[in-house]
Amino acid sequence: MSESTTLHEALQEWYFTENLQDHGKPIEDCELCNQEQLRYHFEIKNRNTFNCLWVGSSCILKFQVQVFDKGVLLNIDGAKKKLNALTLDMRLDTCIKALVELAATESNNILKNALEFYKRNQFLTPKYAFVVLWRLKINNIDHSPSFFKVSLKKDKYKKDLADMPLDRVHVIWSALSSSQRNLAISYGHSIPNGT
Repeated sequence: MSESTTLHEALQEWYFTENLQDHGKPIEDCELCNQEQLRYHFEIKNRNTFNCLWVGSSCILKFQVQVFDKGVLLNIDGAKKKLNALTLDMRLDTCIKALVELAATESNNILKNALEFYKRNQFLTPKYAFVVLWRLKINNIDHSPSFFKVSLKKDKYKKDLADMPLDRVHVIWSALSSSQRNLAISYGHSIPNGT
């Protein structure tokens, strides 16, 4: 799919087009390395042949496919930072879509407030996280709990987590970072079974 016959030169012909796809679930393959179970696809294009491939972000980095930002070629660290930011944006969009669907499914002011709070802050409080993740599961709305971010920056949020019943902590466990999980354990909460 390239003009060059050597791998190194062929890879120099390719660049990231900034086109992305979120398939909703890890169901796709990388068209470059054949890695399976990709949720996110990133389009790369050959500047000479105009061929396109849908690949995973790790292949863009591994093969040093050119990534630009406002016309400037990024180094490997810059490319990684940009691809991570694009992935986080897609995850944020996924969370907002799930919250919008949930708020439309249930006439509940807490859920509407949680949606507005998440749009404004891009994180949930522990209390909001519990209600949101609980109701998403009850309503069988497709979501990825680990995509939702929970903030423990305020003392109030830490206290809410410390005082939260264990079964509720287990509901939000997947949304907690590793350091937040350690904090929950220090408050006397246990790790959910099967984790």
